[in-house]
Amino acid sequence: MKQAMILMAAAFLLGACAATGPASYGPMDGKFGYTDTRIETGRYRIVYRGSGGMPMELVEDYALRRAGELALQNNYDWFRLVSRDIRRDDRGGIAVGAGFGTGSYGRRGGVGVGVGGNVGNVGAQIFYTVSIEVLMGEGETPDDGDVYDAASLVSTLGGFNEAR
Repeated sequence: MKQAMILMAAAFLLGACAATGPASYGPMDGKFGYTDTRIETGRYRIVYRGSGGMPMELVEDYALRRAGELALQNNYDWFRLVSRDIRRDDRGGIAVGAGFGTGSYGRRGGVGVGVGGNVGNVGAQIFYTVSIEVLMGEGETPDDGDVYDAASLVSTLGGFNEAR
């Protein structure tokens, strides 16, 4: 029992010390941030990979923010969300379990008895990745479907001239 307690304490300490990367907005730095791909004129795929502990809503907002920035940088007024995919990954941590058993050695036979269990991953962190595809347009913002006014969205979620 003492070993299990020591193992659990070590797992918590490792989880607390784990580096998760920046939670701030910015381009992909190797692990976290956004990437964007132009699929065709006015159509982009944006992927935002959040660092450990970032709420899913924030990761999604960052992907939308990047879409708004791209629209403005390319002289579009609005964009339509064509598709959205949100992936959750649990990474890190230590699987903790306990068990015991008996047996015999030598000439005598023995019966083994064992009990085991798993109390789950200790210290694991949740990482969200949001992938969206957007179609951009000019002029009056349509009022049907998942359509966003690019200037309004960027103003609300943060300016695209912000230092990163």
